[in-house]
Amino acid sequence: MSSQESDEISTVSAHVEDGIAWVWFDRPDKRNAMSRRLNRRMLEVLDELEFRDDVGVLVLGGRGEAWSAGMDLQEYFREPEAEGFEAIRRSQMESYGWFARLRNFEKVTIAMVHGWCFGGAYAPLYACDLAFCSDDAVFGLSEVNWGILPGGGASKVVADLMPLRDAMYHALMGENLTGQQAAAARLVNESVPTDELETRVREVANALLAKNWATLKATKRAIRAVRLQEYDVALDYQIRAQEALMYVDSTRGRQEAMRQFLDEKSFKPGLGHYDKQQIRREN
Repeated sequence: MSSQESDEISTVSAHVEDGIAWVWFDRPDKRNAMSRRLNRRMLEVLDELEFRDDVGVLVLGGRGEAWSAGMDLQEYFREPEAEGFEAIRRSQMESYGWFARLRNFEKVTIAMVHGWCFGGAYAPLYACDLAFCSDDAVFGLSEVNWGILPGGGASKVVADLMPLRDAMYHALMGENLTGQQAAAARLVNESVPTDELETRVREVANALLAKNWATLKATKRAIRAVRLQEYDVALDYQIRAQEALMYVDSTRGRQEAMRQFLDEKSFKPGLGHYDKQQIRREN
């Protein structure tokens, strides 16, 4: 392995534990700013994890004092610009490519944010299905302060997730948000005390792992798809998606849940998930 390949691999770390893939931005000395090497490696890591049978949830965290300070200005902007237009486009594709892959990942994804989450880091934040942060997290769109607009999808992120007035103020003023302010503005699901962040993320991840994984995948795809569809189109999409789910779900989850609810009276959908252990015994 060359030194360059070793440097690239070291920008991201990952391990799988009890159904959860823990993936980490791993450039703590750069506050996990996303370099070209990191972007290439992150795409490889997602490829390696996506179809593993022992992975049901992916958590994206950051090593050190930050989640991610955004794009590495030297490696993402200055160096490609010096190399020419082709290098600029290649650099963009490397980052946008893994953002899209994360957004469409086959399993549920959770952003676990502490410290800085700035600028370009809003793209993977948005790509994750759920997001939790620490109260001392700092969210910032500082682009207006140094002469550019919030690009790389950041403008789309705040426009989609935040109320219009909040999105405008955040982007135009370049002022930072605390974790609690980010939760109030709906950038994240919840903000919790720093020492409780991983515990809360594990709690949510384990609750997801207890559910039907095929149904989770179909549900996350449906929610993302119907947001941009008219009602009748969305209705038709959901009908077709449910039909497809019944075909691809090898555990026959819907039929088993119906049996437990209607025949055994052992399951109430509004109070929890059906017993997946029965399926393992019978199939």
